[in-house]
Amino acid sequence: MPSIADTVTETIQWVFPEHAGAPGQIHGGRMMQWITQAGTMAAARVARGTVLLGAMDDIDFLHPVKVGEIAILRARVEYIGTSSLEVGVRVWAENVDTGERAVTLNSHLVFVSVDAHERPRPVGVRIEPRDAAEAARVEAAQARRQQRLARFAEKAARVKDVDTAANEEFQWRFESARSVLPEDALFGNMMFPGKMLMELDEAGGILSMRYCKGLVMTACLDAMDFYTPIYTHEVLTFKAGLNHVGSSSLEVGVKVLAEQPWSGEVRHACTAYLTYVHLGGDLRPQACRPFTPRTEGERRRWQGALVRRERRLDRVKRLKAALSNERG
Repeated sequence: MPSIADTVTETIQWVFPEHAGAPGQIHGGRMMQWITQAGTMAAARVARGTVLLGAMDDIDFLHPVKVGEIAILRARVEYIGTSSLEVGVRVWAENVDTGERAVTLNSHLVFVSVDAHERPRPVGVRIEPRDAAEAARVEAAQARRQQRLARFAEKAARVKDVDTAANEEFQWRFESARSVLPEDALFGNMMFPGKMLMELDEAGGILSMRYCKGLVMTACLDAMDFYTPIYTHEVLTFKAGLNHVGSSSLEVGVKVLAEQPWSGEVRHACTAYLTYVHLGGDLRPQACRPFTPRTEGERRRWQGALVRRERRLDRVKRLKAALSNERG
């Protein structure tokens, strides 16, 4: 049985100007695509077959990776259930002039091993921690799994939630659409989720820039569950709405709908909550203009965003403490 260390997969990307969002630093959606690629490779290697992204428990951006730096993505399987695998992906930025490395991102993704008919398939192995540090990672993954199972209890109802009337309540909203092309698929005719995440972050980022009237940077993505696979030749619609505005950050919710044009069937693929930071001309955090929720729906979303914010701040605090302990 493998230990966590036995499952490590490392990929390296040099950040080019074409990868940038805000001037001089990587686009958040591009990084989401890269960590999904790294996580998929690690999970598929252990599962010995096709895996689908089922959930993202968290993505926390600590620092941006700058153009000209090297992004080092290290993925490792930290827990294995019957057919599921949780993969932690951490990203370092390396300065090629000095050789210095700094952790820039931490994330946890959950994959499901499936057969040729897209049905869950047993993985057949378990993680055997080789030391106390690995045992602690397995324990943390099990805790996240319990939270995820509680969310999944609503999955059957969520996939049918295609009502978009609530979007009309948003004072600030944005909508975009795109078709899913064969080049977007990885396994068979299923869209690779990393491609979808790039578009999702783009939709949230455009709304954020319009509200701030300036540049923004992706700071985090909170727990997100996938309710249905997305297939080639379907049409994706991204519906973004402003949920909360803080001193220099704002949360945007993005609902993704998948449509079969030939039948008219629409499915709720996922909903994501992304936090962006408003940047000034010096690319440092800048104050956002105030926002006051007016409708009952906006006030409900504002309160939900406050709960997620507290969880996020606590999670990042614990992450920074762990990184500090690792440095000794």
